[in-house]
Amino acid sequence: MLPNGPAIPSFDSALDMLTACHGKIRRFARLCERLARHTAEHGADEQASTAAASIVRYFTIAAPLHHADEEEDLFPALRALGDDGLTSSMQDLEGDHDALEALWKQVLPWLEAVQQGSAGPAPEALFLFASRYVEHVDREEREVFARAQGLPAPILQSMGRRMAVRRGAQG
Repeated sequence: MLPNGPAIPSFDSALDMLTACHGKIRRFARLCERLARHTAEHGADEQASTAAASIVRYFTIAAPLHHADEEEDLFPALRALGDDGLTSSMQDLEGDHDALEALWKQVLPWLEAVQQGSAGPAPEALFLFASRYVEHVDREEREVFARAQGLPAPILQSMGRRMAVRRGAQG
C-alpha cells in the first residue's frame, strides 16, 4: 500500500489490473477534454504539449495492450462459459475497440500538432473518442468484468501471466 493511496494491482490479479487500466482510460479521456478547453484558451503551450504527449503515449502503447488482454485472454475465457448474451456483448465490445481505434486515428494528428506547439481547435472526434471510451469501459465492467469474477483462479492466474509477458514483465 502506498502512503495515502490504494494498493497497486499486480499481474497476480488480472481483473484488478484490467480494472486499473479502465481507471487510467477514464483519467486520460478527461484529460483529452481538459486539453481541448486549455488549447482553446491558451493555445498549444508547454502544459498542453506535455498533456498531449501523455495522452498519445497512453493510447498508443497501453490501450492497445489492454485491448489485447481482453480480446486474447479475457473474452475467450468467458466465451467458454457458453452464455449467448455474454458472447453477444463481447462481440459488440470488440467492435467498439475497432471504432475507438478509427477515432484515435482521427484524433492523433491534432494531438501531435499540440505536442509540437501548434494546433487549431480540437476536432469533434476528440470529444467523441473521450466519451465513447468512457461508455465502453463502463459497459465492459457492467456486462463482462462482473461475470469474469466467477472464472476459476487458475484461468485468472494464467491470464495475469500472459498480460505480464505481453508487457515484457515477469509473469
